[in-house]
Amino acid sequence: MRLRHHPKSGAARQLAGTVETADSAVSQLRGLMFRRSLPEGYALAFRFGSARPRDVHMLFVFVPLDVIWVVDGVVERVERLQPWRGIARERADLLLELPAGAADGVEPGDELVLEPT
Repeated sequence: MRLRHHPKSGAARQLAGTVETADSAVSQLRGLMFRRSLPEGYALAFRFGSARPRDVHMLFVFVPLDVIWVVDGVVERVERLQPWRGIARERADLLLELPAGAADGVEPGDELVLEPT
C-alpha cells in the first residue's frame, strides 16, 4: 500500500511507498514504540471504523514523528511529535505516523489516500 497526498492546490505526490497497517489491538497499542529508526518512504496507518478523538503518545518512541489525523480522507491536523515527551489528540478515522519531515507541506483540508500498490 502507498500513501498519496492531494493538496488543495498543486500536484499530487507520494508521501510513503511502504505503508504498514496497525490492524490488531496489540499493533495499535504498540504503534512505533521501541523502533530506533524508520526507513524513508514509510508510514504506519491506523484505520478505525468511525471518527472520534484519537490520542498519540511518544512514550518508548525513540525517533521524532509526523502524525496526521484524517477524517473521510481530509486532513484534520498535522503535528510533529518529539520522542518520549510528545502527546496530541484530534478527531480521526485514519491516523498516520511517518518519519519526521515526511509530512512537510501537508495541511488541514488536504486529501490523503491509501492506494494499493
